[in-house]
Amino acid sequence: MRVMVLVKATAESEKGFSPTPETMDMMEAMGRFNDELEKAGILVTADGLKPSSEGKRVAFDGTGRTVIDGPFAETRELVAGFWLWNVKDMDEAVAWVKRCPNPMPGPSEIEIRPLYEMSDWQ
Repeated sequence: MRVMVLVKATAESEKGFSPTPETMDMMEAMGRFNDELEKAGILVTADGLKPSSEGKRVAFDGTGRTVIDGPFAETRELVAGFWLWNVKDMDEAVAWVKRCPNPMPGPSEIEIRPLYEMSDWQ
């Protein structure tokens, strides 16, 4: 089962990354966690995203397309980073997320979403 593990953005992450001792410690802890995921054969890929102020959205309406420049409202609904994991089931994904170091300096949230598989369409 493949899952996308989404690190939700915070007001802090939307300010961008600054190499402070605290953020460097967080990055090192996250690196160790990613090493564990890789050794367990779960990690497919992972990365952090720059703040939404550096992003764009494309809105679709029929054949029309509108480009919207960031930053985007509702920080709680934005994604700051992600993993793609291959796990046996959702319980295993939850167990791994519980082991994850806090990805933000303060309160944070991680969302786990299963990907569609070919078998879902048959």
